[in-house]
Amino acid sequence: MNPPFRFGIDLGGTKIELAAFDPSGAERHRERIDTPAGNYEATIEAIGAMVDRAERSLTAHGSVGVAAPGAASLATGRVKNANSTSLNGRFLRRDLERRLAREVRVANDANCFALSEATDGAGRDAAVVFGVILGTGVGGGIVIDRRLLEGANGIAGEWGHIPLPAPDAEDHPLPLCYCGRRGCVETYLSGPGLAADHARVSGERLSAHGIAARAAAGDGACAASLERHGRRLARSLSVVINVLDPDVIVLGGGLSAIESLYETVPRRWGEHVFSDTVRTRLCRPVHGDASGVRGAAWLWESAR
Repeated sequence: MNPPFRFGIDLGGTKIELAAFDPSGAERHRERIDTPAGNYEATIEAIGAMVDRAERSLTAHGSVGVAAPGAASLATGRVKNANSTSLNGRFLRRDLERRLAREVRVANDANCFALSEATDGAGRDAAVVFGVILGTGVGGGIVIDRRLLEGANGIAGEWGHIPLPAPDAEDHPLPLCYCGRRGCVETYLSGPGLAADHARVSGERLSAHGIAARAAAGDGACAASLERHGRRLARSLSVVINVLDPDVIVLGGGLSAIESLYETVPRRWGEHVFSDTVRTRLCRPVHGDASGVRGAAWLWESAR
């Protein structure tokens, strides 16, 4: 018999958030705490204590799903590629299962975002949803018929480290990515990537949010930087459309708040999509920052 509640946990570098959902999908409990900085053992205990408190408050048991940075290596089971570096090399799922004395499901935070928006968000009526994270980094997740696609290598949707398609003169020199390659999509489309591009062209150092605000106020250099970003995003997502052909692409992360993207990108991506029409919809997220905990909770729903 399924537990009466599903607990979703969003494990971030600065905060841990838990939400509990009843069988109808209604939220019944929420708690947010600071992440124990750089302390893996304390992080495991903090999550365990949050679940304990939720179950005492609800007087009921719950399944546990966790949205976390990075991914579990298929070879070793250890976390890899997490920007919360205290997680790297650790058996996160195993250690949580020992603390909580139950099965725990763990997925990449971008996958959880995609699953949340595909379940009851912007892609709730779509068969194929591609969820995009545009923030400090660039990530993505694929959901088909409300089931998360992880792939044979556990990297489905990781489009942030494909090369920028069809780079032209304004894209050179290709930036060096932390992964060791040059010209990765992430080096252009992330918040730091947008800021670095603006600094290269204008000589002015602004954050991505500062660039967007100045562009909205009529600053020409900032508007030009957003236009370049939009063109690059359109080219990059055209590759996703050509391969996956999703019904809906949902933008998440801090840069999803840039309103001009929802006009620029669909206007531009048709130049690169191998079709006479493009019916894919580019959507704003419905749940925004709450998608981490929601998608983590739906890891159990999607496995039924």
